[in-house]
Amino acid sequence: SLFRLKDLEVPKLGDSDVHIKMLAAPINPADINMVQGTYAILSPLPAVGGNEGVGEVLEVGSRVTALKPGDWVIPADAGLGTWRTRGVFPEKMLLKVPRDIPVLCAATLSVNPCTAFRMLADFETLAPGDSVIQNAANSGVGQAVIQIAKASGIKTINVVRDRPDLPQLVERLMALGADHVVTEEMLRKPEMKDIFKSIPKPRLALNCVGGKSTTEMLRHLQPKGTMVTYGGMAKQPVMVPVSAFIFRDVRLRGFWMTQWRKDHAQDPESVAGMMDSLCQLIRRGQLTAPACTQVPLQDYKAALEATMKPFVSSKQILLL
Repeated sequence: SLFRLKDLEVPKLGDSDVHIKMLAAPINPADINMVQGTYAILSPLPAVGGNEGVGEVLEVGSRVTALKPGDWVIPADAGLGTWRTRGVFPEKMLLKVPRDIPVLCAATLSVNPCTAFRMLADFETLAPGDSVIQNAANSGVGQAVIQIAKASGIKTINVVRDRPDLPQLVERLMALGADHVVTEEMLRKPEMKDIFKSIPKPRLALNCVGGKSTTEMLRHLQPKGTMVTYGGMAKQPVMVPVSAFIFRDVRLRGFWMTQWRKDHAQDPESVAGMMDSLCQLIRRGQLTAPACTQVPLQDYKAALEATMKPFVSSKQILLL
């Protein structure tokens, strides 16, 4: 296996450093891609895995101003290496989060909900009553999109792969606030027209699959609508009929949360504004952590294996 559990010395605390005790950290597909070397970020090896999680501040250096012992923090950026029990990091690598949100919400805040929030906000100006279509709707991002959209009065059409436990999955997504849940196969069926009797065709499509799924979603997009690709689980290219470009002038965009953070590194207000909005939704019960399985760190091998299995509807979270 590429992974080993190792005991290391905690480095000395510098003036601008923060010593944290990690509380919980999820395993995301991108974390595994990073270790496999198939992701855009490569950490020099040996490296600690994990790009998100929540920790508690134990001790701060003399120059640290924004954090104090007892505060909860999450990574300000990808590549922190959160699968560890303790760590010493420069203050600028951490963001403070409120302690009055559930620990699993804090642990899963910095990647999926932020991605969902930005994609709903940054590409199309959506108003209450507008609709969005997305594939892999049961993913962490998908679940966040459903809930954030619902809180803003935006309708969601959610595409999932057919599976043995489909009725349970549909029920779970509807409980989160999904308006419609359809399978990839249903996207091609004439019955799709029935959906658009009650809601407008979407102006925004969110794609993290690629291949056929994308082409089918594009059919239902409004003229001049935008499709944002943020993942490619099918490992197939995005195929677009020429007619969609010419006659419907659809726009194809890409989104990568890591890049957004780089672009907004000098703009702490935009980051703080997003975090505040998300924490407000969490406090109001409008945004929950994705379905999670909590795993003690020593069982990390089982957690990694579970993450790689198809049709996993539960995110593995390492308890540290």
